[in-house]
Amino acid sequence: MLLEPIVPTVLSLRRIPAADPALLVAYGADPTRHVALGLVTCDQDDALYVALDEATKHAAVDVVFARSFYAGSAHASGRLSGEILGVIAAAEPQAIEDGLAALVACLAHDACFYDADGQRGITMFPHVIGALGAYLSRAAGLPAGEPMAYLVAPPMEATIGFDAALKAASVRAVKLVPPPTETNFACAWLTGIAPGDLASCEAAATAFAAAVVDVAARPRTR
Repeated sequence: MLLEPIVPTVLSLRRIPAADPALLVAYGADPTRHVALGLVTCDQDDALYVALDEATKHAAVDVVFARSFYAGSAHASGRLSGEILGVIAAAEPQAIEDGLAALVACLAHDACFYDADGQRGITMFPHVIGALGAYLSRAAGLPAGEPMAYLVAPPMEATIGFDAALKAASVRAVKLVPPPTETNFACAWLTGIAPGDLASCEAAATAFAAAVVDVAARPRTR
């Protein structure tokens, strides 16, 4: 199954080498540990969540703020707003630089949505994280280093896809978010029943993607 990747666009990327303590607190950082901030907006929220997690694997940074914007990038509040704002914090500016470099590379070469219907009218995120970093492992309640399938699609497509994914491999649901999310999609995080089972996560993501494509092609079976 060959799907066209939709590469995310980084809309803005800025650093604050020495942030005001009030700003640090407002965005979830700890002024006793954090000094510098890195901020990024992107037109794909789930891709950026994965990229923020990737940053924690390559630099001494914490993801202190990451939030999707309501209704998605097509209804953004401004030209640079996109679909999400992510903020990383660190004890010194060089860690922010290293974290942002890893984040940008992940968005350019790894995490992205895919076209499910050949018209970009239905898009999906059948992503597999080979080894979770500090951010998403904490959010998922899994040990760092565990694999996880991160699956997102529109409401009907996602629901059919989640069922297919759970039945196709030895996986369990870590998190299921029915529609609507802030961007009116639905989301599931799956991991292997056996610890470290990357192959099952990949099989689940493949089944999810196939099901989404099938719904896109055949919205009604009767």
